[in-house]
Amino acid sequence: MQRRQGIQKSLGWATLLLALLAGPLLSGCDTKPKEPAQRPAPQVSTVTMQPQKITETSELPGRTSAFRVAEIRPQVNGLIQKRLFTEGSDVKAGQVLYQIDSAPFQAALDNARAALGRSEANLPSIRARAERYRALLADKAVSQQDYDDAAAALTQVEADIQYWKASVETARINLGYTKVTAPISGRIGKSSVTDGAIVTAYQPSALATIQQLDPLYVDVPQSTTQLLRLKRRLGDGRLNQDQNSRNMVKLILEDGTPYTLEGTLQFRDVSVDPTTGSVILRMIFPNPDGTLLPEMFVRALVNEGTNEQAILVPQQAVARNQKGEPYVMIVGAENKVSLRMLTLERAMDQKWLVSAGLAPGDRVIVEGLQRVRPDTVVIPVSVEDSPTPPASAPQPAAGTK
Repeated sequence: MQRRQGIQKSLGWATLLLALLAGPLLSGCDTKPKEPAQRPAPQVSTVTMQPQKITETSELPGRTSAFRVAEIRPQVNGLIQKRLFTEGSDVKAGQVLYQIDSAPFQAALDNARAALGRSEANLPSIRARAERYRALLADKAVSQQDYDDAAAALTQVEADIQYWKASVETARINLGYTKVTAPISGRIGKSSVTDGAIVTAYQPSALATIQQLDPLYVDVPQSTTQLLRLKRRLGDGRLNQDQNSRNMVKLILEDGTPYTLEGTLQFRDVSVDPTTGSVILRMIFPNPDGTLLPEMFVRALVNEGTNEQAILVPQQAVARNQKGEPYVMIVGAENKVSLRMLTLERAMDQKWLVSAGLAPGDRVIVEGLQRVRPDTVVIPVSVEDSPTPPASAPQPAAGTK
């Protein structure tokens, strides 16, 4: 009896276990497999390419140089008696800078004048004798030799007068050279001699240097590659030059601030520096306040011309492949993304100037590039249409509407 009850109990547990295992299997037969959910198309921000009129400039580094430079050297030997200028000051043309001892030159002038007076004093009597001998020679009262001697004496005295006149002029010039004057107006530097120094005529070392700083030159090198590219673009009509503004140049100082006055391009050198492969552009800038100093490093903005149909693409939209070639992602027909290779000219502010690869009307992706690949269908949103608050508008505080 007990054995029968044990068997029944075991059958009951087995039946319950089979029922528990069969329940999920039976319920699974009634369910259908679910289809995977489709991902929504990513949203990207685009900019539509439109031709623009821009003025292209080249930013070239260079240095300033004085408009005129005069090295002061003595023209006579002597002793410096006095320096008559303040170092670092502005001097005028003709201003006396040094006084050389003039006593020996004054004595030489007085000596030449005395000799000239002596020769001029002998001239009347010698001339009268030559004239009398000429009259007597007609009457055979004097010999031909006597007349020839009198005429030769007259010629010699006249030559002596001319010689001493030249000596007087030379002595006067040398006396004037004892006052060393400024040949140009400008700012004078330090003096290399002091009072009491002995100087020689046309000595190698300058006594001082004067530099004219208003106006002032700016010399910048331009590579021949840039020069040839500019000529090619002007030749094929992609760039136009305005005759009124083509020679106007702007300047950026060492600290990055723009110089307030515009300059003028004077000329391009015709010789190429073989070490750098560049030519020198010389510009002239007004410098009334003395802001520019010689040998200052500056950057010149040279006006190359006007591009009437320029295509500018934001720099953030441009990527590069493994070869370093630039490309952008374009939203084309049916909002499909495609890759477009570019040819870039130069950077202009925060944009690239494109010479090939884009056309007016192309929609370039500027935001959301990491979510797209070629042939991806996207939802384009134009950056121009998206509302952006003005920079001066106050921002609402956190938690306010």
